[in-house]
Amino acid sequence: MSVPKILVTGFGPFPGAPENPSADLARFLARSKRAARFAKVSAAVIPTTYKDAAALPRLIKMKKPDAVLMFGLAGKARVLRIETCGRNHASFLHKDEAGVKGRRRLLRGAPSVLCVTAPVRELLRRARRTGAKARLSSNAGGYVCNAAIFHALHATRGKASPLIAFVHIPLPRGRAAMAALQRAGEAILIALAQAAGAKR
Repeated sequence: MSVPKILVTGFGPFPGAPENPSADLARFLARSKRAARFAKVSAAVIPTTYKDAAALPRLIKMKKPDAVLMFGLAGKARVLRIETCGRNHASFLHKDEAGVKGRRRLLRGAPSVLCVTAPVRELLRRARRTGAKARLSSNAGGYVCNAAIFHALHATRGKASPLIAFVHIPLPRGRAAMAALQRAGEAILIALAQAAGAKR
């Protein structure tokens, strides 16, 4: 039986974050031999713009994954935040990497909130088993990360849709912190792959 296909994404730099470790984490997971035992993993780094967040469904349609695991940087966070929903709004306070501010409503006629389809409690449990500090979050903010979650969820509704997960990561300070983040990322990916395989 073939393993499920997982698309892992991270983001590029944005104002205030000239280097984005979520991109490094996505690329690491695509190379991970441990993860490869459970899934066929491909990685993509998304520019941190509202335009590219809105284009994410095209990438998903092209790749046809069984699950999508997105990572984004929450610079002020101290723990991993596994997001449970995306909201149909954007903040006017912060410009994206292209200098564009978000629209108050991302998609007209769409629901205000969409819940992620991944088994978030199991992802949380697996992350914590690696020693990572992690929690569930019901507020992904009003920036491009939230926009990516919402666009991905809105475009993939239905029984045959891929599982969608999003994890906000804290800024890792030093090699040990990055290594711990990689272990947690592998654990989350493997849990998602197993859930996607069972869903087939």
